[in-house]
Amino acid sequence: MQIYGPNYIHGPQAIRAPHTTSPAAAPRAAAATQGADQVEISQAAQLASKLSEIPDIRHERVQSLRAAIADGSYETGDKLDGALERLLDEIG
Repeated sequence: MQIYGPNYIHGPQAIRAPHTTSPAAAPRAAAATQGADQVEISQAAQLASKLSEIPDIRHERVQSLRAAIADGSYETGDKLDGALERLLDEIG
């Protein structure tokens, strides 16, 4: 096994001229815009905006239903049958 020393790993390199840089090009002027931009909001987007303002939970209705359930006046057969039919219509 031969050991050549630390200088042999890279070997001799030629002398080079320093790197040259060229000046950056001047930025181009932005073209003037003609007219103005317009935005049209669809009726569906307007409706969605109005719906987002409505609260998700009607707290008054929830409280009245809780009170009706607590005193037993809500659990009637007609109301349960109607709720069951609506549920089945939504599912099926």
